[in-house]
Amino acid sequence: MRLLKSITAGLTLAALPASTGLFAQTTDFTPTAASMTMALTGDSIITQRLSPYKEPQFLKMIDLIRSADVAFTNFEMLFHDWEGHPAAQSGGTYMRAEPALAKELAWAGIDVVGLANNHTGDFSHESMVTTAKALDAVGIVHAGTGDNLQQAREARYADTPSGRVAIISTSSSFPPHSRAGHQRSDVRGRPGLNPLRFTTTYYVPESSIAQLKALAGQVGVAPGTNANEITFMTNRFVAAAEARVETVPHAGDFEAIKASIRDAKTMSEYVIVSIHSHEAAPGDRFGPAEFFVTFARGAIDAGASTVVGHGPHYLKGIEIYKGKPIFYGLGDFIFQNDTVLRLPADNYEPYNLDSMARVSDFNARRYNNDTTGFPANPMIWESVVAMPVYKGDKLTELKLHPITLGYGKPSGRRGRPMLADPVLGKKIIDDLIKFSAPYGTKITFQDGVGIVEIPQ
Repeated sequence: MRLLKSITAGLTLAALPASTGLFAQTTDFTPTAASMTMALTGDSIITQRLSPYKEPQFLKMIDLIRSADVAFTNFEMLFHDWEGHPAAQSGGTYMRAEPALAKELAWAGIDVVGLANNHTGDFSHESMVTTAKALDAVGIVHAGTGDNLQQAREARYADTPSGRVAIISTSSSFPPHSRAGHQRSDVRGRPGLNPLRFTTTYYVPESSIAQLKALAGQVGVAPGTNANEITFMTNRFVAAAEARVETVPHAGDFEAIKASIRDAKTMSEYVIVSIHSHEAAPGDRFGPAEFFVTFARGAIDAGASTVVGHGPHYLKGIEIYKGKPIFYGLGDFIFQNDTVLRLPADNYEPYNLDSMARVSDFNARRYNNDTTGFPANPMIWESVVAMPVYKGDKLTELKLHPITLGYGKPSGRRGRPMLADPVLGKKIIDDLIKFSAPYGTKITFQDGVGIVEIPQ
């Protein structure tokens, strides 16, 4: 938080004069005319220290993040020392980093993180607890997980000289065991993440419905009594003149998260809503799923200052909706996915690797001849630090600082971000210009930075 990020001197309540009105009660949390600058980033998968490095473009990026009043990243990692058991299903790689690395995030200027993602439950409930403790120890505010669903959905707060900021974190992509459950008077709630479930309906020609019903009968599945639709292999198909896919946010989850946003808005001046979503538009991996658009706009309507999406590990478009920014995908910020220290048997077994195999063997087998996976796809290693500026509740500026995570470098060196050079920077912003065009968002490339035009 600007100077406060580097000054940790002990200011005590006793040192404050009584005239500050520190304990005065008020219900008016309307944003003042103060300027609020945010630094928003995508997924952080950290397994190595950041602070030893001194490249000018790296340190300039760190200074940029520290200059913001509040800096956010989605923490797609778990801090633990193997206290928990590996879950039967993970979100991909079973995540683990040394708890001491929480200090590195704080050193980089990160103030708030989202914890709801497909790796939240990789090492059961214990790793959720140890992750929260490690972040608490370095003063990083976190949201999106809890001992029950109510706690996972609630906002957490960061206090800055320019205003109080709430963070709410949710995920639409997760193994079922990671979803938090409601608390009852007679049974404890289930620890986990704040879910945003959704339903998918496939609209297909009538002839396709007939074919599916015939196939269902052949394999002994009841085809249902409605001639115009069938649920087959857990998917719902409905007859329509034109083929399309419809996704709709789960009504209960959607309304509960909007209630959390409205609640947070009464107790803070700015609300960041973080959503981890791997889902994409049909046939367009760079476009958001329909339910994501519905959710993001609904979050803004409920009082969010910005919605920050992440999950697919590459950039997606930006929409300015009712004067507030929606980032449909900010890609990666730190991506050290290949240098996790250990993995459970569940990761090795699908690749026919025995107990003598190591992480390097897993990575080699996983990416063998893969021309689109993490190491081979340059877009995985390209992103931006988005920096919106608010004057009171009004968005007045939005800059996009292109960063590179080291595409083509060895696994032990790639994944750490720094400002991109002008050529790569222009390519990154050009991608965002293309991805954002469907929303009418205008972006220009000036002096190495993307500038978003704010509608008046």
